[in-house]
Amino acid sequence: MSSKASFDISLLWSIAWRFLRGRRSRLMDSTARAALIAITIGVTAMVIAMALMTGYRKDLQRKLVRGNAAVIVYPLAAAGLQLGGEQLARAESLPGVVEVRRVTYGQGSVASEQVPDGLDVTLRGVDQGQGLGSLGAVVLDTGLDPDRPLEGGEIPGVVLGNELARKLDIGLGEALRLMVLGFEGRRGLGFEYRSVEVVGTFTTGFSEFDQSWAVIGRSTLERLMGHEVGSALYEIELADANRAGVIAGQIREILGSDFLVTDWRDLNRELFTALEVQKIALFFVLGLIVVVSTFNVASSLVVLVRERMKDVGVLASLGLSPQELRTVFLLYGGALGLAGTLCGVALGVAASWVLTEYELIRFDPDLAEIYFIDSVPFRVEAPDVLAVIAFTLLVTIVACWLPARRAGSVLPATALRYE
Repeated sequence: MSSKASFDISLLWSIAWRFLRGRRSRLMDSTARAALIAITIGVTAMVIAMALMTGYRKDLQRKLVRGNAAVIVYPLAAAGLQLGGEQLARAESLPGVVEVRRVTYGQGSVASEQVPDGLDVTLRGVDQGQGLGSLGAVVLDTGLDPDRPLEGGEIPGVVLGNELARKLDIGLGEALRLMVLGFEGRRGLGFEYRSVEVVGTFTTGFSEFDQSWAVIGRSTLERLMGHEVGSALYEIELADANRAGVIAGQIREILGSDFLVTDWRDLNRELFTALEVQKIALFFVLGLIVVVSTFNVASSLVVLVRERMKDVGVLASLGLSPQELRTVFLLYGGALGLAGTLCGVALGVAASWVLTEYELIRFDPDLAEIYFIDSVPFRVEAPDVLAVIAFTLLVTIVACWLPARRAGSVLPATALRYE
């Protein structure tokens, strides 16, 4: 029975293929071409849109994790509470943990001769012996290597975000004035001033970091802020940021209640949830283009049924059942939809690659501050493409069902007398 079913399917496909490539009227040709072009355009739009949303989300995730860390540990008890040696060793030994680093954050401003009024910055204090490679593309003077531990344990100056350096109109080796907000013993808040040399710049591609971050030595920053601030925290770098939730749970068990352990998903849950909802909504909105294009396929099928009415009668008289006749025309519509879908996927993938490779969509600094990125990435992933293909073929088959059902219900005698 299986061999007969296999033979029947191959026979039905052979008939549908002859209808596809056989000689047809000019109306039939134009209707089929319109259907093919419409599906191609709709699928292309869907592939590009999905690549945009996936690329934006992935790029934002990568830059957020690179700028901060996948898992962050905050002391909850006394100011300046540190991990014990055993706790630190256990955390570093967890599978997937690349590095555990202590970092201090503070607020201040920097001023140059060209911009004497200064600009507000977030100060990031890097711990002793830590490299700068996690910040992305780093440009340093010849005395530093971003991929090696810092000799002497201190950055001999300040490393600025590239956009911040551009705004200050300052280059490597030049001096700027640093003002840090901190505590002055019992007098409360105060400001500490220091002249520092610019020893490098970094580019994360994340607008907020590149425009408002400055990196200096952690101990230097803590002295300027006052050790009572208690702003030091631990950043845990992972080999796979997608495992952040699992590893964060393991670290909570190790550290206990003295530390708050969170990960990048918790910190940015609302943002990434909104992006996921937006992606799903965009999928179905652009899917309406494909739905409309399937009416062209249905129209093509209606024209085909009318023009091949005598052929339908002959096939029916030769023994093809109504269900097999319906299958022939469904295969025809599905093949037309599949051809348009594959063309659309190919065009969408090619367009996404060109747009990303040559960064054809870029933002100026003001817009980059809103969207967090300076160029729009397009990332094509297999699940997105498979979802587009499945959706397109499904709506195509549904649209073709009615004309195919009509073809299957034609009586052989009526079809043979058709003019």
